[in-house]
Amino acid sequence: MVARRFQVIHDDSDFDLHYDTDDGFEVFQFQLYSLSSVPPHQQKIFGAEQDTPVVNDSDLVAISDKLRLVSVNDSEPEPSAADLLKSDEELARLLQAEEEALMLQQYVASQNPQEFDSRVRPYVSQVLMYEDATRQEAARKSVPVEELEEKALVSLAKEGNFKPSKIEQDHAFLLQLLFWFKRSFRWVNSPSCHDCGNDTVGQGMAPPLPSETLYGASRVELYRCTVCSQLTRFPRYNDPMKLVETREGRCGEWANCFTLYCRAFGYESRLILDFTDHVWTECFSQYLGRWMHLDPCEGIYDKPLLYEKGWGKKLNYVIAIAKDGVYDVTKRYTRKWHEVLSRRTILTEPSLSTLLSNITKESRRGFASQLLSIIESHDMEENKELERSLHAEDDKSLSLPGRRSGNEEWRKSRLEMGSDKLSSSACPVRLCVDEHVTRIYNAFQPILYQFVGEELTKSEAVEVLRTTKGILLDLSKSPYKTRRTSIDSVLENPKFQKLFPSFDDLLCALFLGKKLNTDGRVEICLVGDPVVTSLALPVALDALDDMIYNLNKCENYGKDMFLLPLLKLNRIHSGSAIASSEELPFGIITSAFDGTRMSKWEEPNGGRGCWVVYRTFDNKMFELAAYELMSANDAPERDPMDWYGLWN
Repeated sequence: MVARRFQVIHDDSDFDLHYDTDDGFEVFQFQLYSLSSVPPHQQKIFGAEQDTPVVNDSDLVAISDKLRLVSVNDSEPEPSAADLLKSDEELARLLQAEEEALMLQQYVASQNPQEFDSRVRPYVSQVLMYEDATRQEAARKSVPVEELEEKALVSLAKEGNFKPSKIEQDHAFLLQLLFWFKRSFRWVNSPSCHDCGNDTVGQGMAPPLPSETLYGASRVELYRCTVCSQLTRFPRYNDPMKLVETREGRCGEWANCFTLYCRAFGYESRLILDFTDHVWTECFSQYLGRWMHLDPCEGIYDKPLLYEKGWGKKLNYVIAIAKDGVYDVTKRYTRKWHEVLSRRTILTEPSLSTLLSNITKESRRGFASQLLSIIESHDMEENKELERSLHAEDDKSLSLPGRRSGNEEWRKSRLEMGSDKLSSSACPVRLCVDEHVTRIYNAFQPILYQFVGEELTKSEAVEVLRTTKGILLDLSKSPYKTRRTSIDSVLENPKFQKLFPSFDDLLCALFLGKKLNTDGRVEICLVGDPVVTSLALPVALDALDDMIYNLNKCENYGKDMFLLPLLKLNRIHSGSAIASSEELPFGIITSAFDGTRMSKWEEPNGGRGCWVVYRTFDNKMFELAAYELMSANDAPERDPMDWYGLWN
């Protein structure tokens, strides 16, 4: 071990850093982050005198005492002449490859507009069904709208946005609609037997019945039960209204039905047809100011490179079909355009452009001139965006998964397994919106004091906590904008009635209060922002579960009630956190600090080691009495086996 003291210069500040060289370079970077707020992945460190880079394999015993820290984000150095030349050469190489692919296309393209038209034309009619008021109403009726609104507002609140704009709310609701659809729709590899519910095996195809063609089923798959030998029919319905009822299918049914849901809630939407056999949705996000990719089968959004980079697809044509026309959006989904061009062999690019333009003109026939002008302006903006995206720098920190929908054998046969990782990204610095967690934990102190003051037995104390949990569960199940529940039956218990005033701090932390109605009934109801209550209720319920568990295990009841783990006073809150990586969209780092088991930080590469750095609000100093790791709600085998902390 060698103890070192470094003087670190960053911008106009000097920092003293005391460091044990045995801790390694990564810990060194954490300490720099705690002093400078520059995250580890954005740090460039140099010896202040020789300007020598300090990197992972540098000898930390021998390096200079004076160091210079540069933030890659703030002070990205100008590219060198060699870098610029390399960049120009790469661009020239890509342009030449694109030119060669276009030239080759002149000779190999079959110039068969009928083939292309026959692939696209059925969808042009299909998307018009999404505009039907009856279908839209049927879709809306099947959605738990208030539940999704609540989840959307809570997701924004977790980012510190308690007063979102209409555009922000609409964007958040669309994402919750996607996640709800992913949970509520069922993927069908082979249907269960309609007679006994057991597994079936494919037996080929059958002609559709009149009741099936009524909802657009031109194909029907037959399956025989492995137990009772009865046949089960699986009609491939094309009418999204029928799919709202059946809620099952493969990617065609999923995207067809989900696009109807998007239109039913007023989002500009398109059905996306991938000629290599996949279908998904795009919606125009007013929040992002552009079209956004949404794949209902995977529950993934705004990751257009998912198929090329994650699944390993060899794309050729990706066509967007909407009520106002058809669009070639392939460039949004690739960073290998010159390779994609070599696989576009149905039509030459000019012929394709003409065909799509003609279909679009047909779709827009009868549109008012003012509307046409707006749509054409949007088309021009999108074309510019597609060209820019072709040469956009790829985010190397972004890891995209292979296909998850469908059984493994089927995915392997399609060569779409890709990586076994989930969607993950380098983790930015995130603010922890968790003051409510601290307030809830502190609110249990007067309750425990009252238990002792009233000389409750352990079993009586546990019963009171269980009763309290029951009240909060009732509140959590009631509509979030008007939460209320009667507690008259609870107050009939004299002990609870006497103890109830000690729960005032807990109710206050949850933005709840007691109300005496004119008829004499006592209710618990909202007294503040309902979103704060929605954010806080899961924390209180988990805290009550912990307290009941720890109270039951407490051997010195009364004496140990005001110690950890029963009482967790003065929890640090409102800091910022960064991690080695995080899984998107649910496994982000702030989930490690939100006080609930239902959310969790997940590190895709955690098996090889990972790290978290937490900075207190405004760099305040605290004397740390204890810390707690909470296991998430699933997969205990993924809990950390070992860890160490560095307090700075």
